[in-house]
Amino acid sequence: MSQPSREPAPLAVRAQILATEHWGLLAVRSQTWNEVMGRISAQLTFASASLVFLALAVQGLGYSETFRILAISLGVVVLLTGTLTSFRVANASQEDYFFVLGMNRLRAAYVDIDPTLAPYFVTGMHDDPHAVQQTYTMGPVRDVNHVLASAAMFVIVVNTIVAGGLVAFVGWPLGPWPAAGLGVVAGVLHFGLWILQGKRTYETNTDPQWIRFPTPPADVS
Repeated sequence: MSQPSREPAPLAVRAQILATEHWGLLAVRSQTWNEVMGRISAQLTFASASLVFLALAVQGLGYSETFRILAISLGVVVLLTGTLTSFRVANASQEDYFFVLGMNRLRAAYVDIDPTLAPYFVTGMHDDPHAVQQTYTMGPVRDVNHVLASAAMFVIVVNTIVAGGLVAFVGWPLGPWPAAGLGVVAGVLHFGLWILQGKRTYETNTDPQWIRFPTPPADVS
């Protein structure tokens, strides 16, 4: 037995439901990034404290084998916690993309309720990558600038420096220049792997399967 069709809710009720969802997304997004920024701050504090400790230790131990082992041990721990932080930032960035995508869909619903609102939105009203990027940048900002200035890139760069320094200490018995070369290679590999991981995440986020309300071709500049 089929259920009788229900009448759509009044426009005021629909707007209230959409606003409730909108505020829910904003709250979760804010909570997520507060937690992530706390993780990043804790990681930087730990890395800075480790550097200060090594700077004090080298004055008493010199560049001895004991100091090298101490530096390697601290480097492993800092890199491990930094890698965990990078994973958390990457996950939060992916979640954030879909938070923005969801809020873009809600703005599309607002415009469906009242089309006269469209000129007043400065953020995207569609859920394709172009509209999501419009919400992220809200101005003449290039994609590359947005990526380079992101929290994820900052953590990756810090971890790359730690990885390069760690490998350089491991290779120190080979001599200064070979150790420096190994450190550079390790840093480049570390950076490249994380960039590849970020590229794959971006491709997942921008998969056409998520698009329900694409930007009209005439609005794509």
